Parts: sequence; C-alpha cells; structure tokens
Amino acid sequence: MITTMRQTTRRAVLTGLLRAALCVLASHSAFAQADPLPSWQEGATKKSIIEFVTRVATPGGPQFVPAVQRIAVFDNDGTLWSEQPVYFQVTFAFDRIKALAPQHPEWKDAQPFKAAIESDSGALAASGEKGLLEIVTATHAGMTTDAFSQTVADWLASARHPRFNQPYDKLVYQPQLELLAYLRQNSFKTYIVSGGGVEFMRVFAERTYGIPPEQVVGSSGVIKFQLGPDGTPELIKEPKIEFIDDGPGKPVGINRFIGRRPILAFGNSDGDLQMLQWTAAGGGARFIGIVHHTDGEREWAYDRTSPVGKLDKALEEGLARGWTIVDMKRDWKVIYPFQNP
Repeated sequence: MITTMRQTTRRAVLTGLLRAALCVLASHSAFAQADPLPSWQEGATKKSIIEFVTRVATPGGPQFVPAVQRIAVFDNDGTLWSEQPVYFQVTFAFDRIKALAPQHPEWKDAQPFKAAIESDSGALAASGEKGLLEIVTATHAGMTTDAFSQTVADWLASARHPRFNQPYDKLVYQPQLELLAYLRQNSFKTYIVSGGGVEFMRVFAERTYGIPPEQVVGSSGVIKFQLGPDGTPELIKEPKIEFIDDGPGKPVGINRFIGRRPILAFGNSDGDLQMLQWTAAGGGARFIGIVHHTDGEREWAYDRTSPVGKLDKALEEGLARGWTIVDMKRDWKVIYPFQNP
C-alpha cells in the first residue's frame, strides 16, 4: 500500500515536472515566433503576410496548402536588393569594360563602349537596351562558367556602391531577408525569378538570401560544352542570348524551370507584372506583393517615370485587384542590414 502510494506520488511529480518543462519550451517557442518579421512595421501589410502564411500552413484549415505546393517567387532587382542608379549587373559589366579596354583599343571610339569607359551616363542611356546588351555580351562571353563566377565573386568583394560605400551584396533588404526565412520556416520553397543574368545571381544568391543556385531563374546566354586544351571538360559562355526572363518571359521561365505555379509572388516593377498575374490566376489562397520605392532618404523614391524599375501598370493593377503594396517608407523599419542598431 505504502509502496503503491509512493509510486503514484513519484509519477505525479514526474508528470508535473514534464508538464512544466513542456510549458517552458512552449513559452520559449512562442516567444521565438512572436515576431517573425521584426523589421516590418506593425500594420496592415505585415498582418496580411502573417495571416496568409498561417492560413496556408495550418493543417486542416480551409486554405491549407501541402508543403510541396508552397512555392514563393521573388524578383531580385528592386525587390530583394536595390537597383539604383543602374542595375548592379550593369555596373559590373561597365567595370569589366574598363578592365578589358586595354585589350580592345577599338572600344575607345565605339558606342556604347566609349560611354562605359568614360562613365558617360547620358550616352549610355541613349544606347538603350540594345547598347546594354552589347556591353553585357562583350564582357560575359568567351569565358568558362567557372571563370565568370570567380570574376563576379571578385567584383562583389571589391566594388563599392557610390552612394553607400558598401559592397553591392550588402544592399539587400533586411525585411525581405526576414520574409524569406519566415517562409522557409513554414515549408515554403523560395525562388528568385529575375531579369538578371542567372550565372551572375547564382554567385551570391545562396550566401546572401539562402536560395540555392538551382532555385534561381534568370536570363541566360548560350553555353556550349567543349574540351579544353588539356582535355578537361568546360562550359563556355557564347555571345548569344538564349532566354530573357523578364515581362512575359517570367511566367514562361517559372513553367520551364520550376514546373509549379507559385502561391506567393513579389515584384517591384512593370517587368514583374506578368509573373504577378500568373500567380494570382491560380486557385486557392494567393499572395501578391509589390515593393513600392517611396523612401528617398534611406533608399530611393521612384515609380512611374523611372528608367530603372519603372512601376506604372503593375501599380495600377495591384491597386485595382487589392494586391499588397509595400510602402517602403511606411512599412519597413530599416532598409539594409547595416542600418540595424
């Protein structure tokens, strides 16, 4: 009898301790999850994100989405990192023109190369997309993919943004880094779908965003396989465009390289409109976000008339359809990680 009472008491004590431990763990977990987006201001925008993720990730809920279907796509330039005063890959290409100029004396009198060498932004703008394509092709082609990746890595390690004097890959948006992490914590698979060069972005995407190279979709040039002089297999970048992942090319790229329609898409410009439309057109729960650059003090303020990252038609459609428009000045406590206290 006494032994039985002692055993019962011991079990009760152990049960009580176990419950207390579970309560402590639960409280720590709740605290850790209390604010998954600390750099986002409290308000309707942040609330809409958290509510959407909660709905699609709650088993048994009316809008539950199986993890395998939780695909999130993000534009890169202007959505995950800055894009002013020109796209960062264009700056990389300009720097490569200057570095290669001694080997190409013909460039000093030929546009758009002359403008790049002389840092003549007016002449560069006048050359339009055709001129930029010529520059990118001339500086990227003829290299092995390994050599190109190393060149990009070296540039990112040494180049500095003219306004902030920071490496270009430090001008990423802290709130978006938190959002990417939050989505992955809730079993989303996060992708970059950008008009930027896929080989360029893959150099830094995993280190910077936690997005592995196989989850980066971008514009690409033709690449050929060959055996090098010593018989080593290598991939060579050719001066030909294979795929432009911008505008209507984005949903095509999603279909081609991902194979599932996303349930969440984020962009910042008219070049993202078709990707946003394609995502919104699917059934079930959907989240469509647009980053609106409204902060001229901490970043830049631009939209409808900007030659870089123009946001006009996508803004109109977003407002009409009730998509989530992120007002950078109002909704983000900080812009860049280096601004964190």
